[in-house]
Amino acid sequence: MDAPSSLASHFLIAVPALEDPNFSRGVTLLCQHAEDGAMGIMVNRPSDLTLGEILRQMDIPCEDARLAAEPVLLGGPVQRERGFVLHSGDGAEQWDSSFRISERIWLTTSRDILAAMAEGRGPSRALVALGYAGWGPGQLESELQQDAWLTVRADPDILFATPVEQRWMAAARLIGLDLAQLAPYSGHA
Repeated sequence: MDAPSSLASHFLIAVPALEDPNFSRGVTLLCQHAEDGAMGIMVNRPSDLTLGEILRQMDIPCEDARLAAEPVLLGGPVQRERGFVLHSGDGAEQWDSSFRISERIWLTTSRDILAAMAEGRGPSRALVALGYAGWGPGQLESELQQDAWLTVRADPDILFATPVEQRWMAAARLIGLDLAQLAPYSGHA
């Protein structure tokens, strides 16, 4: 069966043999994928920052201690100073810079969504990441041919309801794999 022409709204799941420290044991949500390349957000790498620290840096007041304690993720090695909010679609039309990834997952890059979250008016489900993962034309396709990644349609419950440290294994289970049972190398027979 041929792979879909676009893997946008799919998880890229690093195979156990992937040794790149940026992506080892990683799960990346592909936000865009076309002939000119691909862009995604890693969803299982916590940074040392909390959302409260980010909001303070941006002078956005937040009284919600639970929200302030939320970890901020490392979205990838590119532009780590740039913020991304992956979120449910409720209210997505109201923010300045929102992009629909799938029916139930949106990406917003504007400050107004963070202010709305701090005021309790944000989306019902969200995570915040700094940086992103990017691939040039043909680069991701080459990595897929080298068996560096497994792919599966993204599940919002893994993004928003699964603990960060469990997302790699949970994403693989979507395709029926137990990564603990896979050999730590890849290749072609």
